[in-house]
Amino acid sequence: MSDALLRALSTVQDPELHRDLVSLGMIERAELRGDVAQVKVNLTTPACPLKGQIEREVRAAVLAVAGVRELELVFGAMVRPPAQPPLPGVKHVVLVGSGKGGVGKSSVAVNIAASLAADGARVGLLDADVYGPSVAHMLGQGSAKITANTDRKMQPIEAHGMRFVSMANLTPAGQALVWRGPMLHSAIGQFLKDAAWGELDYLIVDLPPGTGDVQLSLTQTIQVTGAVIVTTPQDVALIDAARAIDMFRKASVPVLGVVENMSYFVAPDTGHTYDLFGRGGSRKLGEQFPLLGEVPLEIGVREDADAGRPAVLAHPQSAAALALRGVARRLAGQISVRTLADLPEQLPVV
Repeated sequence: MSDALLRALSTVQDPELHRDLVSLGMIERAELRGDVAQVKVNLTTPACPLKGQIEREVRAAVLAVAGVRELELVFGAMVRPPAQPPLPGVKHVVLVGSGKGGVGKSSVAVNIAASLAADGARVGLLDADVYGPSVAHMLGQGSAKITANTDRKMQPIEAHGMRFVSMANLTPAGQALVWRGPMLHSAIGQFLKDAAWGELDYLIVDLPPGTGDVQLSLTQTIQVTGAVIVTTPQDVALIDAARAIDMFRKASVPVLGVVENMSYFVAPDTGHTYDLFGRGGSRKLGEQFPLLGEVPLEIGVREDADAGRPAVLAHPQSAAALALRGVARRLAGQISVRTLADLPEQLPVV
């Protein structure tokens, strides 16, 4: 490691963590080869929302070092786990919930997971909506069946660069589950602990709507990193979202942010914007919690879900897909910020 380069890099702060890259242990390599500086920066998540800003500031700092004429900059990523990882091999468990049904919670959860995976993270997706599982259909795996591996653990199904488990892949199509609370608790425990999730940076959990048994079982079974609340702009949805937030507060689960889904609609023929459900109501919640994004209502998101391909992959340049990618990256940033609270003040250079 070059002392001159490390001194220069110590002036660059992570814009979300508000500490310099060197003390955060984000510099893997900082070497001088003649007048060429070779630097590798390990971001705290592959989905870093402010990578561009970090790159600009690193270039400015390094190229200001005497004798440096060129910079070869490489980025990696290392998602740090909390002090107490929730499951073996799983660094973060994030719950995606809503106070009521019909707000597009499952669609948001699927697209968050797909976006994080597309950015290079190791991602799992648990469909905990046992009574109304829809994740398998949205991923084009409705007819697939979960099998057991050689260790007699459930083998998650792989789709679009992630692993997932859903009750839809364990029961006959169209069969209703008539289960009481203890059976739900047992099923959730099996999904979490008896599935071969492997090494994951993030396990995204799609919760059923409301504040019932599944939510209680999850928060009592494992230590989760936090929750995301999905709502729509109208008052009735916001009232129910506030109830969901209160439930997580009572369960000591941090709320990482709010997503306003179906925020507005842009008519494809005229380009006129319609606020079908009002707009901006979630900003009231955003005064207490980060507003991760406002996702427009688009026909394509529904069509992509029915076709079994997340919108962020099927039509990545659509307005809804870009908003959902932003949601996922801001969420990853919030997770990094929360994890920082568990880190020592000074970390060794990697």
